[in-house]
Amino acid sequence: MVPNKQIVIGSSQAFLDVIDQVSLAAPLDRPVLVIGERGTGKELISSRLHYLSQRWDGPYVEMNCAALPETLLDAELFGYEPGAFTGAQGARAGRFEAADGGTLFLDEIATLSMAAQERLLRIIEYGEFQRLGSNQVRQVDVRLVGAANVDLPSLVEAGAFRADLLDRISFEVVTLPPLRARRGDVTELANHFGRAMSAELGHGPFPGFTKRVMAKLEAHRWPGNVRELKNTVERAVYRWPEAEGPIDAVVFDPFASPFRPQSQVAVSEASQDSAPSPETDYAAPFDLKTRITETEIAMLTAALDVSKHNQKAAAKHCGLGYEQFRHLAKKHGVI
Repeated sequence: MVPNKQIVIGSSQAFLDVIDQVSLAAPLDRPVLVIGERGTGKELISSRLHYLSQRWDGPYVEMNCAALPETLLDAELFGYEPGAFTGAQGARAGRFEAADGGTLFLDEIATLSMAAQERLLRIIEYGEFQRLGSNQVRQVDVRLVGAANVDLPSLVEAGAFRADLLDRISFEVVTLPPLRARRGDVTELANHFGRAMSAELGHGPFPGFTKRVMAKLEAHRWPGNVRELKNTVERAVYRWPEAEGPIDAVVFDPFASPFRPQSQVAVSEASQDSAPSPETDYAAPFDLKTRITETEIAMLTAALDVSKHNQKAAAKHCGLGYEQFRHLAKKHGVI
C-alpha cells in the first residue's frame, strides 16, 4: 500500500509535467536527482519514485546529509563494528545496508564533503563497501535518489562537487517547479490543508476562505513554497473562530510584531543613512571596517536585486565565483 505521504496535489501543467516525468522514470532501476527550492516537495517525489518502481515492496530509507557532522557520516551510511570508534559497543548496519533491495534517499546531497563524495562514488559504482572497523566487503543492491536545492553543475564548476559523482547520480534529473509557477494550485492546496487542519482540531466542516483572503494567497510569492503555504493555512485555521464562517484573516509572516528585535542587516542599513557617502573626501574620522562591511552588503544586495535573486547570476554580476558569493552573502546575512 502506498503511504499517505505519496498523495500529490496539483493540476497545473508545470506540476503535471513533473508527475509524468516521475512516472516514466520510476520503473527504471537508475539513480535520479531531484532538484528544487526548499519546500517544493523533494521528499514526496523521492518516495513516489520508490513506490512506483519494481522495488516498491522493498525498504525505503531516507537520510538528510546536512543533519550529520562529517565524523558521523561514514558510520551512518556504512555502519560499524564493535570497537570501530569510542562508544561503538555493538555492530550496527548503515543506511545502505538498511536500504538493500530498495531505495536510499539522500537529501541535501550537495552538503557532502569532497571526501564523503569520494566514498559515496565508490559504492554507487561498485555496489560494495566496508563497515567501519571491518575488512569484510559487503554487497548491496540499492537505488539512489539524491536531492538538492542548489545548482549542482555550478558547484562542479566551483570545485565544490565532484563531476564524476554528479554524472553517476544524474541519470535523470527532476526539477520541481516553485509554487509561484504552479498556476491555480495554491487554491487546491490551501483547501486541502485547511480541511486537514479543521479535522485535526475537531472542528466541523471546513468553512473555506473568503475571496479576499484567497486572492492574497494566490498573489503571494511563496519563497518557502508548499511548506510555507501549509504553515500559513494551518495558522489561519486555528486562529480563526470556528463560528465566524469563511476565514477572512491570514498571516504570512509569523515573526511580524512591533516588538520584533532589529536584525543586524537592518542595523547596518540604518547606519548607512548616517555614514559619510563614498563621494566625501574622508576628512572626518571614520571606521574603515564598518564602511567596508556596509559597502559589501550594499553591493551584494544590489547584485541579487538585479539578478532577481538568482545567486549564480548575482555572483557573475559581482565578478565572484558561486561559492565565494554565497560565503560572503551568508557572512553578512544577505541570504
